Amino acid sequence: MRVVVIGAGVVGAAVAVGLAERGAEVTVLEAVRPGAGTTGTSFAWVNSANKEPEHYHALNHAGVRAHHAFAGERAPWFFPTGNLEWAVTDRHRSALAARMERLHGRDYPARWLTARQAQELEPDLAVPGDDADYAFFPEEGHALPLVLLARLLGEARDRGVQVRAGSAVVGVDRAGAGAVVTSVDGVRHPADVVVSCSGRRTSGVARWAGIDVPLVDANRAGSAAVGFLATTEPVAVRLSRVLTGSRLGVRPEGGGRLLLQGLDLDARADPGRPVDGAVAAELLVRLAEVLPATAGVPMAALRIGQRVLPADGLTVAGFSDPDAWFYVVATHSGITLAPLLRRLVADEVFGEESALLTPFRPGRFRDGAGAVAQPARQPGEQ
Repeated sequence: MRVVVIGAGVVGAAVAVGLAERGAEVTVLEAVRPGAGTTGTSFAWVNSANKEPEHYHALNHAGVRAHHAFAGERAPWFFPTGNLEWAVTDRHRSALAARMERLHGRDYPARWLTARQAQELEPDLAVPGDDADYAFFPEEGHALPLVLLARLLGEARDRGVQVRAGSAVVGVDRAGAGAVVTSVDGVRHPADVVVSCSGRRTSGVARWAGIDVPLVDANRAGSAAVGFLATTEPVAVRLSRVLTGSRLGVRPEGGGRLLLQGLDLDARADPGRPVDGAVAAELLVRLAEVLPATAGVPMAALRIGQRVLPADGLTVAGFSDPDAWFYVVATHSGITLAPLLRRLVADEVFGEESALLTPFRPGRFRDGAGAVAQPARQPGEQ
C-alpha cells in the first residue's frame, strides 16, 4: 500500500511510523521543515485530567498510557513526573473539586494534597496555605516536542519512509481507487491512501477531498486557538514537573529554562502584531509569586502559539467517505495523542476500526453540524 502523509509534525511523524510498521510504502510531505508548525509552539503537557466529554477523556487517557509505553523506563523526550495543580480562586477551586469527583468515578489517578505535601513534591514552591487547594495527577507529564519528533522521524526513516521538507501540497486529486498528491515543486505523488496531518492547513486540504473540517481561526486576535508561550533564561530553581495554577502554568524546558503560560492573558494574543512586552513582564511577576527563587530571571523568548483546534474542540480522525482513500487527523491534543495515533490510525488505514476513534469522525461536521464557538480557556483548562 502506498500512503502519502501530509505534514511532518509530531502527529504526522507518528502516523508515518505506524504505517511503515504495518508494511506501507510511506512518503511524508512537509511544507516547511519538520516541527515548524504547531509542534514547535506547544506547552507539551501530556494529560487527560480536564478533557471532556468522557469519550474525549478516554482517548487522551489512552494517549497518556501510550506515552509511558513508548518511552519505557527512560527517554530523553518524556518526563512522567505528574502535574501538580493548585487553585486559589473560588471559580478554580469549584471546578477542580468537580473534576476530582469525576476522575475518581473514572478511576483516573488523582489525589488531593495538603500544602505540606505539595511542598514536599516541589520544595521551591511558594505555598499560600489554607487559601489554596492542591491536586496531583501522577500519571501525567510533559514532553520535549522536538526531541520526541526527532525520535519518531528517525524511526520513520529507518523503516524506509521518505520525508520531503519544503514540499507544500498544492493539490489532492482522486485517481482511480486512490489519489495523486501534487507538491509545490510540481512532483506528483500517487497514493492508495492520503492521510492529512496538516495542522492549521487541515480545512483547506480537506476541501480537496470534498469534506468540511472547520477549525477555530488561529489567525484571529484573542481566538481560543492562539496563546502566549514564554521561555525564561536558565535559572537555578528546583522544578521537576508541570505546575498549573489559577494564574500560571509552568514546566521545565531543559537546560534550566522554564516554559510559561497564563491562560487569562491569551485574550491579548494577536498573531498579526508584535508580541506585547507587557505580557512577558506579567508572566515573570507571576512566576516569582509561584517560585520565588526565579525572581529577576530574564525572559528569553515570548511567542504566540497557534493551536490546531477543531470547531467543536474535539479531535478529528477518520476517512472522508466509504471509499477509504482520504483520512484526516486534526487535534488540539497532538502531543498527548501522538504515540497512540501511531497505532490507531495505521490500524484504521489497514481496515481495523478503532472504538476509541469512532466518536471523532469528520462526518460530524456535515451540513454545519458540530461546529460551535470555542470560548477562551480559563485557568485549569487545557
